[in-house]
Amino acid sequence: MIENSKLPPAPDVAGISLDGTEIYVISVEENAELCASTGVAPAADGCAHPIYYYIATQVAMGKTVAGVCNVCKFDVDDGPMMGSSGVVFQKPLMVGVPYRVKGKILGLVRKRSRKLGVMDVLTYRLSLRDETDAEVLQTENVWVLPRRELA
Repeated sequence: MIENSKLPPAPDVAGISLDGTEIYVISVEENAELCASTGVAPAADGCAHPIYYYIATQVAMGKTVAGVCNVCKFDVDDGPMMGSSGVVFQKPLMVGVPYRVKGKILGLVRKRSRKLGVMDVLTYRLSLRDETDAEVLQTENVWVLPRRELA
C-alpha cells in the first residue's frame, strides 16, 4: 500500500473560478412542485423551499459536474460522490427573483481511504447573489473523487 506521502500529487485546481454566466430564477410552479414532493405547502410569502440553495447553485455555477470533474482530471463516469454540503443563508430564497452564482474551487487533496483506496477530496465554495449583487447565501461543498487507477 502506498503511503499518503508517496502518492502522486493531486492536480492544482485551487482558485479555479466557478462563476456562473446564467441567471437562475425559481419559478412559482417549480417551487410548488418541489414543495408538494416533500409534503409541505409553498410559503405564502414567496419564500422558496430552502433546498434550492443546492439546486440553484449547482445549476447556475459556471461548470457542469462533468466540467468540474474534468478540471480535476477525473472522469465523471468513475462516480464522484457528495461528501458534504453546508449553507449559510443571509436572507431567504424567493420565487421569481433572478440569482447569479459566484464561486471558486478551494482545493483538491489526495489521500488514502480504507474503503475507497486513493481518493481526491474536492472543496468548493459558491455564493448565490441577487440582482443587486448582494449575497443571499454561501455554500461550501465537498466531493469525493475515487482514484481507482491509483489503488
